Amino acid sequence: MEAIRKQASKLREQVAKQQQAVLKQLGHFGSETVMTDDDELQCHQQLQNLYNSTRAAKHFQRDLVRGVENFITTSLKQMEIGKKLAEDCCRYGNENQGSGFSLSRAALQFGTSHISIEKEREHLLEILGDQVSEPLRALITGAPLEDARHLTHRYERIRQEVEAQAVEVLRRRSRREGGASSDSDAKLQNAEAKLSELKSAMMALGKEATAAMSSVEAQQQQITFQKLLLMVDAEKSYHQSVAAILEKLHAEMVLEKQQSESAPPSPITDVYIPHAHGDTNTNESGVHAHEDKNTNGSGVRAHEDKNTNGSDACAHGDNNTNGSSAHAHGDRNTNGSGTHEHGDGKTNESGNVLPTAQNETFFIAKVRLTASIK
Repeated sequence: MEAIRKQASKLREQVAKQQQAVLKQLGHFGSETVMTDDDELQCHQQLQNLYNSTRAAKHFQRDLVRGVENFITTSLKQMEIGKKLAEDCCRYGNENQGSGFSLSRAALQFGTSHISIEKEREHLLEILGDQVSEPLRALITGAPLEDARHLTHRYERIRQEVEAQAVEVLRRRSRREGGASSDSDAKLQNAEAKLSELKSAMMALGKEATAAMSSVEAQQQQITFQKLLLMVDAEKSYHQSVAAILEKLHAEMVLEKQQSESAPPSPITDVYIPHAHGDTNTNESGVHAHEDKNTNGSGVRAHEDKNTNGSDACAHGDNNTNGSSAHAHGDRNTNGSGTHEHGDGKTNESGNVLPTAQNETFFIAKVRLTASIK
């Protein structure tokens, strides 16, 4: 629609110029004639330039508002995601403060810093919405622009009437030259008077529309520039604040890294696994049995520690057995000939205990115990 209107305006200008050239050749109009008035043509051209300028500024303002609103919508979604991330980091850091690791402290610092960043983003979005988008939207649909455009449209309609009336005056003058009559003279005078009135109205309306459009153009340019500058200032402040927060966070995390790397490694504790029997060496199947026997009755105590392997029986102590050897007491190692020696006890090849003073005492105690039981 705007393209059709612009093309029609150009056609009217061309027609006006052609009419002006024809009238100059005919000599019927003087300098007071509308079609030959350079001031009117200049006013018309100025109004066209103002109209195009304000229309372009209005479209730019609309695009600016649409872009700011889309930016706010997208940023709100990003802010929601950022807050969720920060809350998760803070929760992990608070729940694992006593772990002693750097990760929990770094997570808490990260979450706290990003909460501050999202607050800065929220402040930026408030500025863009309240101080940029809303004023520009009000300027787009404001009364000054609509009033100035309305005056321009009225000027265009009157100008078309002036052009049509000028053609009518030219036609009646041509008829009067062909044959003068009182009726033709009266009609010519009426047409010229109407043309003069239309011309005066057009010139006054043209000046009013030019002033209104000039004021709107200046307002558009000034306010839009101020809003752009406000956007830049707000974004600059936001990025400076975010950079300061991230710089602080980076320094804290680097310090945590240095402290964790310089800290001594945790000592490794050796786990002691106790053995079932202290001084026992076993061969092959290595089965050991230990029994403590206390007997009462005659008040004599007998004690035997037995280690068995296969058919082996050990009377007492920690014994190493081989073959079918039987040991009466102590820790004994058997040599090649089958004789085992340990402490005061010796065994022969058949495993019988050789008498010693200790064995004899043990034997006597055992006999007395048996007699008392009987």
